[in-house]
Amino acid sequence: MPTSVPPADTLLLAAVRYLEHELMPTLDGYHRFQTRVTVNVLRTLERELRLAGPQREAERARLAALLGSGRDTAELDAMNVELADAIRAGRLPIDTPGLAAHLRASLGETLAINNPKWTQTRSTE
Repeated sequence: MPTSVPPADTLLLAAVRYLEHELMPTLDGYHRFQTRVTVNVLRTLERELRLAGPQREAERARLAALLGSGRDTAELDAMNVELADAIRAGRLPIDTPGLAAHLRASLGETLAINNPKWTQTRSTE
């Protein structure tokens, strides 16, 4: 990609600012609501672009530690299926050290993209 093009997350935030601060104040009813929905979608995309890569790598490392060595290059989806199968079959007991922490971290990472306000309000309780 040419270096003269700003990063995608920067472009998304510029679009969000326009919609939120310039367009939405001029709208009512249905169009205001639909613009709010669009703003939320764009904010979710921006967070995914910014956070998903590091989160995937952290999840892969946690799964490799839980499932055993030699899986560092395995497909993340396949590792998650393997984890679920191991728990379901009893090969990986629910009290396995690190399992609960992995599940909490994975949920927190997902919420950081999909609904960061939820984790912010829950962390203060």
